[in-house]
Amino acid sequence: MKREILWFLVAGFSAVGTDMGTYYAFKTILPIFLAKAISFVLGSIVAFLINKYKTFQKNTFLFSEVIKFSVLYLSTLAANVGVNQVILYFFPSWIFFAFLCATGTSTVLNYLGQKLWVFKSF
Repeated sequence: MKREILWFLVAGFSAVGTDMGTYYAFKTILPIFLAKAISFVLGSIVAFLINKYKTFQKNTFLFSEVIKFSVLYLSTLAANVGVNQVILYFFPSWIFFAFLCATGTSTVLNYLGQKLWVFKSF
């Protein structure tokens, strides 16, 4: 379990780094929405690959895992935005706290979703 959580964190930091680096590299040469879309997709691909092969040690390619991962990430994106909005609704000045709660929520949901659904061991 320790190894799994460590690799999950490595995947997360790598994905965020890829997202941020790509975004900053492309934001001056592409429309901003396109730079962000590309960076998010590339970050998600990094997260998928590291989590699949290192965190959950799945060495065969299944297209169903790609679909499940995509559904999970879209769902946890919605949870992230929702938690952020709810906290800011009640406490408008708590921006950093809302961000931390939203990020924590989506991180836990992503881990559980990948462990119990996307890369589930039979």
